[in-house]
Amino acid sequence: MSASHKDLHSKLTLGGLLISLGIIYGDIGTSPLYVMKAILGTHIINADVVLGGVSAVFWTLTLQTTIKYVLITLSADNHGEGGIFALYALVKKTKIKWLIVPAIVGGSALLADGIITPPISVSSAIEGIRTFYPEINTIPIVIGILFVLFAIQQFGSKLVGKFFAPMMLVWFAMLAVLGVIQITQHPEVFKAINPYYAYNLLSAHPDGFFVLGFVFLCTTGAEALYSDMGHCGRKNIRISWIFVKTALVLNYFGQAAYLIHHEGRTLQNLGGKNGNPFYLIMPDWFQPIGIVVATLAAVIASQALISGSFTLINEAMRLNFWPKVKIKYPTELKGQLYIPSINWLLFIGCVGIVLHFEESNNMEHAYGLAIILCMIMTTILLNFYLIMKRVKLYFIIPLITIYLLIEFSFLAANITKFADGGYVTLIIAAILISIMTIWYLAKQINKSYTKLVKVEDYKKVLIELSADLTIPKYATHLVYMTNAGRTDEIEEKVMYSILQKRPKRADIYWFVHVNILSEPYKAEYKVTQILKDDLYRVDFNLGFREPTKINLMFREVIKDMVKNGEVDITSRYESLNKNNIIGDFKFVLSEKFLSNDSRLRWHEKLIMNSYFLLKKLSLSEERAFGLDSSSVKIEKFPMVLHAPEKVDLKRIH
Repeated sequence: MSASHKDLHSKLTLGGLLISLGIIYGDIGTSPLYVMKAILGTHIINADVVLGGVSAVFWTLTLQTTIKYVLITLSADNHGEGGIFALYALVKKTKIKWLIVPAIVGGSALLADGIITPPISVSSAIEGIRTFYPEINTIPIVIGILFVLFAIQQFGSKLVGKFFAPMMLVWFAMLAVLGVIQITQHPEVFKAINPYYAYNLLSAHPDGFFVLGFVFLCTTGAEALYSDMGHCGRKNIRISWIFVKTALVLNYFGQAAYLIHHEGRTLQNLGGKNGNPFYLIMPDWFQPIGIVVATLAAVIASQALISGSFTLINEAMRLNFWPKVKIKYPTELKGQLYIPSINWLLFIGCVGIVLHFEESNNMEHAYGLAIILCMIMTTILLNFYLIMKRVKLYFIIPLITIYLLIEFSFLAANITKFADGGYVTLIIAAILISIMTIWYLAKQINKSYTKLVKVEDYKKVLIELSADLTIPKYATHLVYMTNAGRTDEIEEKVMYSILQKRPKRADIYWFVHVNILSEPYKAEYKVTQILKDDLYRVDFNLGFREPTKINLMFREVIKDMVKNGEVDITSRYESLNKNNIIGDFKFVLSEKFLSNDSRLRWHEKLIMNSYFLLKKLSLSEERAFGLDSSSVKIEKFPMVLHAPEKVDLKRIH
């Protein structure tokens, strides 16, 4: 781990603690808005259900969030970064091929969750207005807030970041105070800390087991908490979680205390059409303030998931799970990025969810099913991480068994939500899984049909071509992007392009290779001189969160080489050389298309045709590498898969 990341995780600062509140706890911190309301639904308030529900919430936050995520999973950091793809990058070293399945399923489920969290958080907050205006249509307000939220993403969260932390501090303080007021009137609610009440609800109550599906909503933000570890540092998260969990528990117990006191009634009797215990525990005079604070907290919760989605897609691209898309870096902050296409796709998805479900209590049914899949996948990957770290088996086996048992119970309870709207997030997750799988498999097929040749075999002809004045000069410097991992190899198609497609005479040939590392932040390069003043290879080693701006980076490499006297880049044309004019650089990129000579099996046909369709929609190679289009030549090459061995032809006279 680099010094700066070691520093990030060992440093405990007031600023770091505040930033953690602003960035990390949005999703988990706004769950009191809808969890108790979801547990009770339209049923008559029953003290056993309330105590069992709040007991289950307390133990879920303790076992799932505190122990699994905050204590254990946060230890699995990849050079300071967290999240399911960072965890996959770590366990990839075990060379177990199928681990890619939990990585893709988990990543897709987390993204699908990112489409439903903003609507449910914002809707739950805004519906508090119905306390004053029972007939108001909240849908346009929710969509308006979501539009503003997605529109400001392009400026980077630094713009609103300064406002986030103090706002979330106010939010958690408000949760704690509101809870304490109710608890002081009914302190007996604390008996729900005894896990017996949760067990009693699950075993004795007819619908007890299915209540788990709503209880689970209190921990949905735990996965996002792990994903955002790189922004704040492990120590800051662990310490700030003590405050956050205390505030959450006090609020849940406060809501429970209020509800027990109103046993025999329904939420609708107590608070009209949209009775929500979160707002019911507030004094009347405070409700307008509470609605404003809740709305701001919901917006911040959504922000955390949106920026988390950008990070996730960026990592997926680097791991070859996602088509290349345009990435912008709105601020100088490391890890701050903005992906326009994903931003507006998320917005369209969120609007679709709001229009489809209309109200937050309908969304609760769709929420949780995708994220529990993500948690199960994290547990599977975590198991291999612990094995890799040589943790004792007598510790791993009971730990992983307990968590798989808990999570599969949550999954079983959430399955009942499928027909009520859970299918929406699962369809979104399935689409994302398909895209990632197709892209990954197509890249693998691509790789296996790429023929590499030894550079050594072509040295002589390249020297002669470079000096052959009968061929018009193509460029002073000719640069080819290559996927060949070894410095002594090059793709056959590159040599075909230089020597046969149209002989390309250049003074110096450059082969540039970009190697994406399994750690997040590193930017190094290595130069191999293959032929002095004729042929060089540059290898860039970039972390999976680094921008691939090859144009800028290559320029830096050349500058460095000129300074060290390793290469002369002045033009070889006599008149220009005399005046020290720098020679021109031309990049050649190859674009493959599926040859008609290919004999594909049905599944390969499906994968490759989908791949080329996605490729058309994604970012072009030149823009993905950050190359200047005026100096780039794109060459098309047929990709032949399973070419027919021989063609039966008969000559006739």
